[in-house]
Amino acid sequence: MDIYYGILAFIFGTIIGSFLNVCIYRIPKGESILHPPSHCMNCNKKIKAYDMIPVISYIILRGRCRYCGKKIHLRYPVLEFITGLLYVLIYINFGVGIELIKYMVFISIMIVIGMIDFHTTDVYLKTTGTGIIAGIIFLVIYFYIGLPIKTYVYGGVSAGVFIALIILITKGGMGWGDVEIALICGLFLGFKYTMLMLFLAFIIGAVIGLVLILLGKKSRKDYIPFGPFIVIASFITVFLGQSILNWYLF
Repeated sequence: MDIYYGILAFIFGTIIGSFLNVCIYRIPKGESILHPPSHCMNCNKKIKAYDMIPVISYIILRGRCRYCGKKIHLRYPVLEFITGLLYVLIYINFGVGIELIKYMVFISIMIVIGMIDFHTTDVYLKTTGTGIIAGIIFLVIYFYIGLPIKTYVYGGVSAGVFIALIILITKGGMGWGDVEIALICGLFLGFKYTMLMLFLAFIIGAVIGLVLILLGKKSRKDYIPFGPFIVIASFITVFLGQSILNWYLF
């Protein structure tokens, strides 16, 4: 790994992470992600550019608004930092090329979808629609440069149909938004890795669900959004998918 490019990937990731925070907060409220400019949610003061440096500004301001002193949620710098790390991992795993861009886009969209679903238990077409369109755009690029695309088409269709069948059979055991999320994963990961992702998602969901029930945090009748499990499983698949398949098959 070229350290210089790794640092650039981290910095770029934290900047994107800052924008993802805006999306996560505003989309459920039906607000524009571009206007108005970033502002304190308590005093409505516009945040200056020097107070929006990812992670660093939070540390300098000691986690509080410069103007009213309102505490800034720790989620903001944490998400910026994690996005930066994920971008570095993408660079390490895929180098510089079309896959670098593809997985940066994929990871970013999935972060927004997963975080919103976790906090609101809702999946918004504005986010999944963006993911589906992005996936199709990369298919067109792949086709144009002569790379195979059938696996991604099969992955998207099969994953979407599989989740849809579960919904129909269980009569609401999952949400239709999960169909859209699975479709996105198929378009980006391809058939083989999408099947692995679904397998991991159900295992992760079952384990976490069982733990929450045993701890008394949830009951068997409580709804637990499945989207975050798909997101976590998709991240594992992106970085460890081939290693997991190699271990399982050999």
